[in-house]
Amino acid sequence: MTTAATTGPTSPPADVALRRERFGWYSYDWAMSVFNTSITTVFLGPYLTSVAEEAAGPDGRLGFLGLSIPPGSWFSYVLSASVLLQVLVLPLTGAVADRRGRKREMLAGFAALGALATTALYFVADGRYLLGALLFILANISFGAATVVYYSWLPDLAGPDERDAVSSRGWAFGYVGGALLLAVHLGLVLGAPSLGLTTGEAVRICLATAGLWWGAFTVFSVSRLRNRPVREAAGRPRSGFRQLATTMREMRAFPLTLWFLGAYLLFNDGVQTVISLSATYATEELGLEQSVLTGAILMVQVVAIAGALGLGRLAGRYGARRVVLGALVAWIGVLVAAFSLRAGAVGQFYALAAVIGLVQGGTQALSRSLFSQLIPAGKEAEYYGFYEISDRGTSWLGPLAFGLTYQLTGSYRLAIVSLVVFFVAGFVALATLPIRRAVVAAGNTPPERL
Repeated sequence: MTTAATTGPTSPPADVALRRERFGWYSYDWAMSVFNTSITTVFLGPYLTSVAEEAAGPDGRLGFLGLSIPPGSWFSYVLSASVLLQVLVLPLTGAVADRRGRKREMLAGFAALGALATTALYFVADGRYLLGALLFILANISFGAATVVYYSWLPDLAGPDERDAVSSRGWAFGYVGGALLLAVHLGLVLGAPSLGLTTGEAVRICLATAGLWWGAFTVFSVSRLRNRPVREAAGRPRSGFRQLATTMREMRAFPLTLWFLGAYLLFNDGVQTVISLSATYATEELGLEQSVLTGAILMVQVVAIAGALGLGRLAGRYGARRVVLGALVAWIGVLVAAFSLRAGAVGQFYALAAVIGLVQGGTQALSRSLFSQLIPAGKEAEYYGFYEISDRGTSWLGPLAFGLTYQLTGSYRLAIVSLVVFFVAGFVALATLPIRRAVVAAGNTPPERL
């Protein structure tokens, strides 16, 4: 780890090399965030749902592996399937990254694979909902694996008292990048008729250019990041599977870290489900046009820049856990308000989107930095492998609950409000965690404020 990673509140300014590497780290959030915004949050859910509806049989349902599935549940089930596969892939990715120390190469490889799969979504049309599902699953798994490696750099780039700020800046960079490309996509979708394109063709171009953006800017990020020497404990000659098995056994010695991870898995399932399925809810239940939805998401990206930086500053004053708990209360209010929204109420939908923007980035950025305090040294990528299972659109319990609720009731409103349980349970679990004791138990120095 660098010197900056072990200094306290009075640490000197980062040297030139560290500042350069931090900028490269921030820039990967810029590169990958378009996958969350343009793909998972805005375009793919409604588009893949429409492709599935086009392929549905005379009874209006899809036949898949002997099951009868309503097209409205297809995307949420695909999202859940991608995460079930990540349960196997992501922790193993972390084990290999910690053991070999070739994080730059791994980040480049996974990002390239995900970007290619995302670009290939351009070819999903004419009822090819299975192709869309397979490409998204491949892209989402690659996205998660790359993010595991990316997150594991944080303890190397910032000391305990700097991580909230560094993590928040990364999220802010991501929102700027996502907002810029989404603005272009919004213009393309709105101007599709004048360009001689159908809305579906415009959406396919948006999907492909998001993949190209992700891949191109990753090149810049990788050029600035540096590999670190492998710690002796992490670098013993064992396979990735054996390394993972050893880590899983050792995790039992850190029950408070597991406590935080359980709390995060709960509330982040809710956060990610709201983000990934809000487009489906807005179009299918509220009857809003794609242009309205895209405009709202663009506004979220802009508001979230200030939200991420603002909540990061609040964390420096009040502690990251207190700020995250306050944000979870706001998320509960968002779901209650979403249940009550009138169909076609564009103004109300924009107001709700603004609230989401204020709390979204801070919730995730501060959770990321808070978890970094609870990881034993040398195990960063492995622990972030478990963390990422429920991060950035990779949750599966939330989408599964949403899909099942809709399938059983036929109501998107009941489906969206069913997610309240994840926020309530996560709030209680995080509020009762002795966080300072957890940091010390992991062998780390607690920051001044938690």
